[in-house]
Amino acid sequence: MKKASPRTGRSAVLVAAGILVSRLTGLVRARAFAYYFGLSDEGDAFAAGFRIPNFLQNLFGEGALSASFIPVYASLLARADRREADRVAGAVASILALLVSALVLLGVLATPLLIDAIAPGFAGVKRELTIQIVRILFPGAGLLVLSAWCLGVLNSHHRFFLSYAAAVMWNAAMIVTLIVYGGATLPQLAITLAWGSVAGSALQFTVQLPVVLRIAPDLKFAFDTGSDHVKTVVRNFVPVFVSRGVVQVSAYIDSLIASLLPTGAVVGLTNAQLLYTLPVSLFGISVSAAELPAMAGALGADPAGSSTVRQRLNAGLRQIAFFVIPSAMAFIALGDVVAAALLQTGRFSHSDALYVWGILAGSGVGLLASTLGRLYSSAYYALRDTRTPLRYALVRVGLTTVLGYLFAVPLPRALGIPVVWGAAGLTASAGIAGWVEMLLLRRTLNSRIGHTGLAPDYIIKLWSAATAGAIIAWLVKLTLPSLHPAVAAVLILGPYGFIFLGATFLMRIPEASAAVARIRRRS
Repeated sequence: MKKASPRTGRSAVLVAAGILVSRLTGLVRARAFAYYFGLSDEGDAFAAGFRIPNFLQNLFGEGALSASFIPVYASLLARADRREADRVAGAVASILALLVSALVLLGVLATPLLIDAIAPGFAGVKRELTIQIVRILFPGAGLLVLSAWCLGVLNSHHRFFLSYAAAVMWNAAMIVTLIVYGGATLPQLAITLAWGSVAGSALQFTVQLPVVLRIAPDLKFAFDTGSDHVKTVVRNFVPVFVSRGVVQVSAYIDSLIASLLPTGAVVGLTNAQLLYTLPVSLFGISVSAAELPAMAGALGADPAGSSTVRQRLNAGLRQIAFFVIPSAMAFIALGDVVAAALLQTGRFSHSDALYVWGILAGSGVGLLASTLGRLYSSAYYALRDTRTPLRYALVRVGLTTVLGYLFAVPLPRALGIPVVWGAAGLTASAGIAGWVEMLLLRRTLNSRIGHTGLAPDYIIKLWSAATAGAIIAWLVKLTLPSLHPAVAAVLILGPYGFIFLGATFLMRIPEASAAVARIRRRS
């Protein structure tokens, strides 16, 4: 099996480093938010309100642009046609800015209708506060979409770190807002925090723009729709836009169902999502983001080079699985330790951490499928096929909708479980749907480019090592006295990681050997 090239490996490390920095500040932001809001009505209002403008960002942002813009732009750069590449980038930015501006204005005006659609369980003061928050957040979401365009340009030029680390500015602005205005009443603090988010969005865009203008000197912002390359971007954007849309609809269905559950379900689900998207971002997005321009560039130089896609894909799948499987096991077996270490402070109690653990454990069901699915989708996008991922995204959404409701509402009642635990059913059902989507993506791609996927013995070895680590970690957990959650996490999760790495190293798994070698060099 061919390994990823050193350049691609370095690119994945840079993406992971940028994501890690931004996610760490995101965890600090989440901890600060938990300190001031806990699982309150105001926390629910902000968490639900935050999802609505994020819908706009996710529709037009990184995912859609990566799928439609980067393959075309990177192919032009690979053929050394920089002038045409910059012309395409400027045209895409102009079209995007106009479209997003119109949608932001429409969103601000239609906010009450949106609230009724995604959080019908909110009423009275809670609903009014959510409306205020959403109207403030919408312009910031528009800026984040333009920031995603910057990311597409930077990634195509293999400038990976800044594009992902820029989110630090957004997180930092919200953290500072919470610290400075934390003494305000919770409703007022929620509104002020929304303004802090908008300021952070502006900062995230402005730190990337100067670098974009420097590496793309021929960039001109104009509505140049006559270029065949621009038409290709727009044509590919539509199915990806719809695909992202149906996935976001799935997320909103989760939020809608959660709004029907008792207080704390919406913000609890949001806190859990912040944690379980960390390995998806670090290991799934980092590999996928590095491989997409590499695969697209290779196909641009050799349109018949599907074997290159297959080789890169298989190497990337192994890299992802090596890190994601122990992450999933940690969420399932040790989620209370993780949640308490990162969120237990102020109004966020130990019982809240246990509740988030239940949601995290549900997410562990489909964590591997979600991350592998991202890389499979990137392979389709490199092949300029945006319709196949759309078809399977529709299947996923249909399953998530049906299973999500069944797992969240009727099933807890039938089992005599408190209804608030239905939020854990939401993440578990989404995991099942994620597996179905990933397997469909793999089967169809294999019929086109040859066999791809992970060897069963490789998967068994990783799960066995993770299980051994979890057993040792539980023994440590049972023997520890009462300690600060962060200290307890170090003493429990440290042995877990050591056992997993040691076991996989003894099994002669190449990714483990590479990790051990890096540790030795640093020491």
